[in-house]
Amino acid sequence: MFLKYKLRSLIFIVSVLLLNTIAFSQTSIGLNRKTPLYQNPVFDSDFPDPTVIRASDGLFYAYATQTVVNGSWLNIQVARSTDLENWTRLGDALPVKPVWANQTQNFWAPHVTEVNGTYYMYYSADPNSRNGLCLAVATASSPAGPFTDKGAALKCGGGFVNIDPMAYDDPATGKRLLYWGSGFEPIKVQELAENRLDFAANSQPVNLIFPINSADPNMYRDLVEGAWVTFRNGYYYLFFSGDDCCTSAHYAIMVARSSSATGPFEVMPENNGVIIKGNENWLGPGHNSVIRDDKSRDWIVYHAYHPNDRNRGRVMIMDNLIYGANGWVRAAAGAPTKEFRVAPFINRRR
Repeated sequence: MFLKYKLRSLIFIVSVLLLNTIAFSQTSIGLNRKTPLYQNPVFDSDFPDPTVIRASDGLFYAYATQTVVNGSWLNIQVARSTDLENWTRLGDALPVKPVWANQTQNFWAPHVTEVNGTYYMYYSADPNSRNGLCLAVATASSPAGPFTDKGAALKCGGGFVNIDPMAYDDPATGKRLLYWGSGFEPIKVQELAENRLDFAANSQPVNLIFPINSADPNMYRDLVEGAWVTFRNGYYYLFFSGDDCCTSAHYAIMVARSSSATGPFEVMPENNGVIIKGNENWLGPGHNSVIRDDKSRDWIVYHAYHPNDRNRGRVMIMDNLIYGANGWVRAAAGAPTKEFRVAPFINRRR
């Protein structure tokens, strides 16, 4: 009887321990499952020069350079997401070409900003005269478009200097600014008029970031382009890319900072300013935008090639940024990632 009692007691204790272990394991799994993860690429299709915004409807919209889908051109690509991880292609944000560029097919690097319910899209286009790319601006009442060009180019010139526009409202001065540049010339900034469709009267472009000709393989500034500005912790951070996106894919993202939106900007002295460059996961990363999640964390969104499948085009990659005590910013992983990582925190996650 005593042995039977001891045996029953032992079985009871083991059963309780086993149940607690199972419950603990289930709780742990449940906690892990509640931590959203994502993996690059977040959009595994040709989506160059991505700009990501959060519209007034609370959803995220991404815009990109032209591409061909199902045999047809999309002049300006647009996609939508609730969480920055899962994207749905919406089609062409600029289905009707501007009258001054309706005989060409080079619509590049859009940037969209929303002001009082109107969406302004700045982009680059090849004019019918084919005498150099132009800056352009179009408007829409919806973030998905359709956008309608204002009817004339904003600025034209020789070569491909006038590309990669990024509009920015300076929180300190309230001025409306436009950054742009490439074509072996400096990245520039100029004030926009109140209507945002023209440059301000008597304004002039100011040179900010200069190209540097160098044979150093760790220098990426023979050509500088793809400006993006964000303000944080008292600094304006100007992200830019260089220097060959699409032939050698010797391309990287760099950063500079200033206490003024119009400069002068100091390029980060470490690593020639580079914060993201190619690795075994991704080739030719660059031309970024920055989007903030609901925990005030910044995420850098950019394009890159699959290293073994460049024919797929430049897909969309996302990594988080960290701002250091020294006032400089870096990519949290230090390089383009491919493994599962903690996802952005979005209150509207579905």
